[in-house]
Amino acid sequence: MSIFTGSAPAICTPFTPAGHFNYDAYEKLIHFQIENGTDALVACGTTGEAVTLSRDEQLEVVRAAVSIAKEAGAKYGRKVPVIAGAGGNDTAKCLSLGRDLAAIGADALMFATPYYNKPSQRGLLQHFTQLAAALDIPLVLYNVPSRTAVNMQAKTLAELAKLPNIVAVKEASNDIGQIAEICQLCEGQLDVYSGNDDQILPILSLGGKGVISTVANIAPRMVHDVVAKFFAGDLTESRRLQLSLIPLVRVLFADVNPTPVKAALNMLDFNMGSCRLPLTDADDTILALLRREMSALGIL
Repeated sequence: MSIFTGSAPAICTPFTPAGHFNYDAYEKLIHFQIENGTDALVACGTTGEAVTLSRDEQLEVVRAAVSIAKEAGAKYGRKVPVIAGAGGNDTAKCLSLGRDLAAIGADALMFATPYYNKPSQRGLLQHFTQLAAALDIPLVLYNVPSRTAVNMQAKTLAELAKLPNIVAVKEASNDIGQIAEICQLCEGQLDVYSGNDDQILPILSLGGKGVISTVANIAPRMVHDVVAKFFAGDLTESRRLQLSLIPLVRVLFADVNPTPVKAALNMLDFNMGSCRLPLTDADDTILALLRREMSALGIL
């Protein structure tokens, strides 16, 4: 069974002016998401600045996401699963963190391909096979070579998809040919989610189940509807929504994610604070572009 079908924002992590996790701002953002149709939540992903969180902070953020999602889900009459980012470049540390995140209530874990040490395809197979064998929870693999310098090939994913708890991949290789091959080789064994907001509809057309999204932080209803309209057979409206989001998506990635999306949420009074160094605040050019594109979509 799929973890979700639809849109799962990779939720930003808000910080206070002193640099601590801001629970109240996180609660406000998650309620906004679920009120506007969000189908699942990803906590402590790339957009959630997981690499700058301590282990204790990561557990604190995921614990908050689980609690708030349960509360908000009950309010709106539906279950909203929480997928917790648990990736890293050390298999043993990933396993330890994954166990702790599962114990505090995450519905699934997401593991990016290890970064910096650049494992081979054989290394990726062994890394994810060990995690799958030791963790009794659904696993989402995350292929994002622009961040990790490692591309997980379709044949590697096809082998991993044979493992019962490796259930999905977030595909952000930006290579539609590779994604088509993944869908062909793994059909019926692995759910494919777009990891790029400008490729939601193309990946749905290949058999994808939805998107793990950055832009959904600020436009949750629109991103949800791209997927919902597709599965309802309204391809014209799904296409219209997908194309209308493209200019905003381009601005959100005109600087390093999550710098622009955090600035956009601050414009919407979500009190996200700043990114942690070495990321910096958005400059005036990005802010002006965000205002223009958010206004054009009626978000601002």
